[in-house]
Amino acid sequence: MHKNAVGLKAAPSILAVALLSILSQASAQDATPAPSTDNAKKLSTVIVTGTRADNRTESSSLTPIDVVSAQTLQQTGTTELTTALARIIPSLTFPRPSASDTADSQRPAQLRGLSPDQVLVLVDGKRWHPGAILLTNGVLGRGSQAVDLNTIPIGAIDHIEVLRDGASAQYGSDAIAGVINVVLKKGAQGGEVDLSGGQYSAGDGRQWQGSANFALPLSDDKGWIRFTLQDGNQDYTNRSQPNRTRPWEGTTQRFGDPAVKDHNLFVNAQFDLTPNVQLYAFGHYSDRDTTSPAFFRNLANSNSVPSLYPNGYLPLEHADSTDRSLVVGIRGKTESGWRWDISGNYGGNRVSYATENSVNRAFLHDFGYSPTEFHDGILKAAQQSFDVDIAKEFSTSWLPNPVTLAFGAEYLRQTYAIDAGDLTSWYTGRSGVSGGAQGFGGYQPTDAGSYSRHDVAEYVSLESNLTDRFSTSLSLRHEDYSDFGNTTSGALAGRFDFTDRFALRGSASTGFRAPSLAQQHYSYTSSLYYGAGNSLHLPAGIYNTGLVPVNSEIGTLLGAQPLEPEKSHNYTLGAVWNPVDALNLSVDIYQITIDNRITLSSNLATTSPTVQSYLAANGVTASNYSGIAYFTNAVNTRTRGIDLVTSYLSDFGDAGTLQSTLSYNYNKNKVTDIKANPAILNQLGVNLKRIDRRDQYGLLADTTPRSKLILNELYSLGHWSFNGTATRYGSFVSYNSTTAALDQTFGAKWIFDFAVNYNLDRWTFTLGGDNVFNTYPDRVIPANDNNGTLPYSVFSPFGFNGAYVYGKVAYRW
Repeated sequence: MHKNAVGLKAAPSILAVALLSILSQASAQDATPAPSTDNAKKLSTVIVTGTRADNRTESSSLTPIDVVSAQTLQQTGTTELTTALARIIPSLTFPRPSASDTADSQRPAQLRGLSPDQVLVLVDGKRWHPGAILLTNGVLGRGSQAVDLNTIPIGAIDHIEVLRDGASAQYGSDAIAGVINVVLKKGAQGGEVDLSGGQYSAGDGRQWQGSANFALPLSDDKGWIRFTLQDGNQDYTNRSQPNRTRPWEGTTQRFGDPAVKDHNLFVNAQFDLTPNVQLYAFGHYSDRDTTSPAFFRNLANSNSVPSLYPNGYLPLEHADSTDRSLVVGIRGKTESGWRWDISGNYGGNRVSYATENSVNRAFLHDFGYSPTEFHDGILKAAQQSFDVDIAKEFSTSWLPNPVTLAFGAEYLRQTYAIDAGDLTSWYTGRSGVSGGAQGFGGYQPTDAGSYSRHDVAEYVSLESNLTDRFSTSLSLRHEDYSDFGNTTSGALAGRFDFTDRFALRGSASTGFRAPSLAQQHYSYTSSLYYGAGNSLHLPAGIYNTGLVPVNSEIGTLLGAQPLEPEKSHNYTLGAVWNPVDALNLSVDIYQITIDNRITLSSNLATTSPTVQSYLAANGVTASNYSGIAYFTNAVNTRTRGIDLVTSYLSDFGDAGTLQSTLSYNYNKNKVTDIKANPAILNQLGVNLKRIDRRDQYGLLADTTPRSKLILNELYSLGHWSFNGTATRYGSFVSYNSTTAALDQTFGAKWIFDFAVNYNLDRWTFTLGGDNVFNTYPDRVIPANDNNGTLPYSVFSPFGFNGAYVYGKVAYRW
């Protein structure tokens, strides 16, 4: 009940103070100040997301959209694209999970607290492919197969458009929470070389990154090809502490960011075949090698092996992720004004798993020896699409402005595959000794498989200014998936400009998200720490749990059913106000309801005699886990919130300029309905619940902070600029699966970032610090901290690494 009292009370006062400050600065200026060049340029940027018209700008958008420039991304100081966006857009969060297998190798982004796979990612308007990793552990985004935005180098980006509204009627599946459209740099002119490095104040996590972006003209300036190269390294961080039951061992666990090495090449090209026809292509190849820790096995642990590791051991999990894409298309405009675009799109992600410093205890028991390094298997996800998009502006005698008619079609093919690991990585035997590589057991032959589906979609949209003050758009899209059938989505949006400086806007839409192939077919056994009051109803410890497909034998026996698509309804109402040229404000309220939401079930304990007898009677024996989970359409959810964005440019003449930006998001997610437990679970015992309280109240609701406020000030004077950001993350709650006494509320925190830049000709030198006051989240209560080795919550929206200091040198031309 008291979770957001601080946020709700503090937010209005902070907003009021900030707005009064901005308005007082506005009144101190001339009555009609000179327009801000920067603001005017930003607001007049023609947007391409959420509209098919070729003249719609951010300032005239019918739906809420943020345009984030490359300069703004670079000013955040981070080299990660998703981290940069989370520091700019309050409704976007980027948690940093740890000790969750390899979830930290492809960390997910959330928009409006919804699932990471409910955000559609486009690159230059083309659907980007998801990663191969499925988040299966108790982290935010649990159960999602999300796009890995960090495979796109910041150096390749011109700007990003973030549409904060449902857009399934325009783009199809996944666009429930909104759309992130990455717009690439273009043209033969300009380039830059950057080198950055830094480390945390704790003395670890040292990292560096070098990048270059440059272009070459083609055939007497008929075209161009632009390259972005990026190479980086990040050492791991560790905020673990000694096991309080074994303090003499010192710090044996690792708990923090993984060690990462990454290499990236991005290419973008265009060639004019005729004055009105262009051939274009873009694509990338990236490789990221991540090393994450599992849980330390001390000598008191049942999985200890003193003969190999006399002092205990910490298994290390490697994820070698290879990501690649290629888009090739041809577009043009006819003499009669028809705009057309035909393109083919391929994208894929491959993750190869390996475990070292480990052992297979079952293999050791049965054969007298065991490897300490294992190849655990490979995950592969890919998609291919063929798109045709056509649009034209028509003038009519009965409307004062042209009508934009757009229509098109898409063929989309998606694949997912699991390759089994080596025998030693998954071997379990029949001795009863725990099998599989400790830390990350390999994918078994029974897990392996290859799956595919296709979708054919058609869409049509109309958009026009019906009067000089009233504009509207209407969109419809029909989809036909080979694995679950047909669906149709629609959207209606409108905007009325009462004056040249004030407008109201609103939208209503339906949407959907198709269950991913991974959610339908993924199969794996994982080893995780379960604290007291866990859903397995076992003492705190490390246990194997199986994620099984919905059509598997054991899943069906325990109530799994075929997945259906999620269906959503989105409503947004907002206002845009530009009281003076230098001041811009927008506020939008929204509601999103999702029916048949796909989520992972709780871990259903399989260790009780009743369950064991039931499974054995149906032919399921010798399972290597203490519980199972499967995907289910078990819940309906509702999201309500408000977005506020304000910006003001103070021009002090010879004393410089001050760009002020205040943005705020309040977002409340709630599970409104839970479908009845399958009858078989009730028959087997009251402790078997398909959805437990950790998901109902936490991961699907209050474990993401309801509020986030960002205040940024950028002061520029001559060669110098000073950039400061204050971010307030609201409180959040970590819920225990079964016991309310073990819930914990984590208080709101302020994070301050600061950087100073010096520009000399084409050079820019930067020295900065993130989280300069070294703020950490509240400590986890002793019952949940694995005897002190996991002192901070993996749900912290800003991580738990502390202060980070960095330097950067850039040369631009």
